[in-house]
Amino acid sequence: MDSIFLQDFRVDTVVGVHEWERLRPQTIELNIEIGLPSPKAGATDEILDTIDYETVEKRIRTDLENLNLTLLETLAEHIASVILNEFGAPWVKLSVAKIAILPNVKRVGVRIERSRET
Repeated sequence: MDSIFLQDFRVDTVVGVHEWERLRPQTIELNIEIGLPSPKAGATDEILDTIDYETVEKRIRTDLENLNLTLLETLAEHIASVILNEFGAPWVKLSVAKIAILPNVKRVGVRIERSRET
């Protein structure tokens, strides 16, 4: 099973339950592993035979800069849905974390795994 990944991907977005979290965008950290539909790109060396990670990064960044969500769970589901439905990935694993949002805690977040229904 082949995959591509984006690690330590940081983007600013408005997300949070508390009013003070919603006053301005905060930096979140994403770690995403995306299942590839086939191993074909390894043989062809063609970008069209894989999922272009730069296009994925730009799509997610644009979405998150414009979204205004309450829960990290909702944000993670949105990202998973985009990757599965728009990029044709058979599966995705991702984590979304807020950085230093709580005293004495480096990161808080959620981790999900989703696959396309066949």
